[in-house]
Parts: sequence; structure tokens; C-alpha cells
Amino acid sequence: MKIAIASGKGGTGKTTVAVTLFHYIGEVCKKKAHLLDCDVEEPNDALFLSPLNLVSQKMTHQLVPVIDATICTFCKKCADWCAFNAISIIKNHQFAHIDASLCHSCGACLIACPENAITEKPHPLGTITRYITENGSEFTEGRLTVGSAMQTLLIKKLKREENNPTDIQILDAPPGTSCPVVETISDVDYVILVTEPTPFGLHDLKIMTELLNELKKPFGILVNKAGLGSHEVYSYIQQNNFEFLGEIPFSRNFAGKYSTGEILKDFPEELENIYREIVQKIESKFRL
Repeated sequence: MKIAIASGKGGTGKTTVAVTLFHYIGEVCKKKAHLLDCDVEEPNDALFLSPLNLVSQKMTHQLVPVIDATICTFCKKCADWCAFNAISIIKNHQFAHIDASLCHSCGACLIACPENAITEKPHPLGTITRYITENGSEFTEGRLTVGSAMQTLLIKKLKREENNPTDIQILDAPPGTSCPVVETISDVDYVILVTEPTPFGLHDLKIMTELLNELKKPFGILVNKAGLGSHEVYSYIQQNNFEFLGEIPFSRNFAGKYSTGEILKDFPEELENIYREIVQKIESKFRL
């Protein structure tokens, strides 16, 4: 089973929930779990899982086209076929250029070129690193090369790194509702939406629920930092008959542990009960 942990905005506690759920499933439920940090621009799950045993690390690449100006007739067919405006052709100056930051490696330009003047070369995309945690669970992190805009492509490669079958795969999605988020949740069985009881939290929760309804993905909502804001989030959940997974009360002590990366040490019994209820609700839906 694949579960994505997502949120409409950053700072709601999505990563905290993903890491804690991963820990709870492996440590308390004794199920085999695999956590994937799909927030490849700012991966930070590893900060809370230390110590980790490194298994492998590899650099991944994307294929970026290269135009041979000695063969090219500057007909612009490649530029016309490029849906991402990555190709610039100026015939009068015999200029041809491909912007690697815009290229999505779709291969359309190779097909379009009548002169076979286009080839491909590997371009650094990012690293994929696999670890084993202290309890034997697997954790995989994607880390995008600085300057690259191809988060979605790296997430695709990251999701293919499932080498060993596990009971539950947890995907920590990037914040927001952009293409990398859509790619992360595209093939999951269930999405846990983490929100906060604030105006910004409610605004972005609405956008996220619209996205999931459009994608026809089942989801439940978890309210983090409960007690800090208003009750409008709860009213929205109730009015739309969304599944309510529970709430995590704000704790200054827990916030202090977060700042030092020690959220999994001396795990409070209150939080353990909350995550037990979440797992039980998911188990009842999917008969894990």
C-alpha cells in the first residue's frame, strides 16, 4: 500500500507527520515500511531519522538534446514541436540553442528534426540515496541538483527505487499543488492531508482537496497545531463530509524537540495514541 503525506502549504507539519508515521508503523506496529522523501528541493526527513546506515547513493541524469550546427538547417521544426519553449532558433544568424533548465527530455525535437541534427547527452539531475534505519526499515531520499527545475523527473526516478516489497510505502510529498505534488500522489492508494487551523491553512487546504477530488484520490485530513487558531478548518471538513483523521495539539515541548531533530526520542504517549488511531482507520479501509 502507498500512502502520501501532503499539504497545501509549507510549514503545516507534513514532514513531521510523515517521519512519525513511518517510525510508528515500523517500531510499534512492526510492519515493514519504506519512506520516500519526495520533497527533492528541500529534503529534510533524514534530519529526524538519524542515525542512518547508508546503503547506496547514485547521481541520476536527464537526457538533454544537443543541436549540431554543422548539420542543422535552422528550419525551426524542433522549436515548433517543443511544448516547453526550451529551443531557440534564429535562422538569419544560424543560431540554435537548447535551454537545459526548460527541457523535459520528452524527445519530441529528435523526432521533428528532418536532418537528424539533434542528439542527446546526459545532464546532472540529482542524487538518490538509500538508507536503512535502526529498526531495519528503508528510507530513500531524492536531492535535486542546485539550479535544476526538474523536480518531477527526479521524483519519477525516485519512485522507481522500490527494490524490496514492503507492507506500506510512505511518500513525503512537496508542499503545494504543483506538478511535483501531482507526480508524487499519482499512483498512491491514500493521501493524508496535513493542515493547520489558520486562514492560510484553510485556504490552501481547499485548493488541495479540489486537486484530490479532480484526481479521484481518497484522502483524510489531519489537523496539526490544534488549539492555536480558529475553528473554520473544522467547519469546512464537516460541511464537505471529508474524512477527519484527528488532530495533533500544539506542544511547545514538541516544537523544541523538532528544532533539534529529536522528535522521535521519548515519544509522548498522547501522540502514540493519535497515530494508533490514524493507522487503525487506514487499516479498516484497506484491510492491512
